[in-house]
Amino acid sequence: MATLTIRNLPAETHRALKERARSANRSMEAEVRAILEQQIRPPDRTRLGSRLRQIGQEVGGIDLDVARSKAASEPIDFS
Repeated sequence: MATLTIRNLPAETHRALKERARSANRSMEAEVRAILEQQIRPPDRTRLGSRLRQIGQEVGGIDLDVARSKAASEPIDFS
C-alpha cells in the first residue's frame, strides 16, 4: 500500500481536519483516506463494465462466437 506525505498544510486546515475526524470518530489518517476515496472514487461513478454494456446496448448488441480449444496447453518452463 502506498504512503502519502502532505507538507505545508495550513494550520487552519489541520485544525479543521482534526475536528472533522473527531466528529466522525476516526483518526485523522482514516479521515483523510475517507475524503480521498469519496472524491477520487465516488460511489456513483460509472464503472468500465457498466459503460461497455451501455455501449453494446446503444449499438444494438453483438454476438460473439468464441470457440475454445479442447487441446491441453503445454506448461510453461521456468528453468
